[in-house]
Amino acid sequence: MASAYRPSSAATVSELLAHGGHSFSFEFFPPKTDDGERALFHAIRELEGLRPTFVSVTYGAGGTTRDRTVRITERIAEETTLLPVAHLTCVGASVADLRGVIGQYAAAGIRNVLALRGDPPGGPGTPWVQHEGGLEHADELVALVRSLGDFSVGVAAFPEGHPESSSLEQDARVLLAKQEAGAEFAVTQLFFRAEHYVELVDRARALGVTMPIVPGVMPITNIAQVERFAVLSGAALPDDFVARFDAVAADPAGVHAVGVEVASEFASELLDRGAPGLHFFTLNRSTSTREVYENLGLAALA
Repeated sequence: MASAYRPSSAATVSELLAHGGHSFSFEFFPPKTDDGERALFHAIRELEGLRPTFVSVTYGAGGTTRDRTVRITERIAEETTLLPVAHLTCVGASVADLRGVIGQYAAAGIRNVLALRGDPPGGPGTPWVQHEGGLEHADELVALVRSLGDFSVGVAAFPEGHPESSSLEQDARVLLAKQEAGAEFAVTQLFFRAEHYVELVDRARALGVTMPIVPGVMPITNIAQVERFAVLSGAALPDDFVARFDAVAADPAGVHAVGVEVASEFASELLDRGAPGLHFFTLNRSTSTREVYENLGLAALA
């Protein structure tokens, strides 16, 4: 059974990861409607009882949900017992805009920020365009956040390399630059092979990256949706992985069961191979995440 470390009030993620126990966290995305927001908070309440180390809320594609992201993150801080990590991206924002959002987070008592460059506004495969008066790279955003308050800042890591990186080694150097700018932890984007995580950590450590790197895990309930996320993160779907889902494609319950089984196996292997914790991409659903939690023996610790 894995051991979990739980947050205290006013904790930072870097402090929790330094404690030595495993970190288990959940990521949500901001819905586009008020009904979706109500459904999201139902899922948040369902998962709150599992006492995760922290939870985070994404900006959504292209930074289009910024206001709702800020509001939901503030609500989590004010209305729940959960420790929120606020996402922040460079997409569609000037430095003045970013300063304003950081100020909102600080006013809500939020001390943890995940600083990301963000996806190109035009979608996967389109060129990145720096916003006028904005920032170009994630390390610049890390430095900005750190300059504006007592924040613990996390960043993204890419086990199979960022789609725009020229090589895996260059990608690891980018991760080092983020650490040198003040980042204290990293969370990976989606990937499907544990060895890719181990190789990422080895490359990063060889360059001097010392911050914890937490792997991201997605309990899959919809293979088409996962294929879209894989394109965004630059991850390749393994043939044997796809074959397990193809075998039950006509049975939604079967897809759900296989998704939970695959995620549980993957999560267990990552912990066995030294991961400091797991970050679950929940897709705003609580059922499959809870089932993976139970399979790992974590529900009994909540």
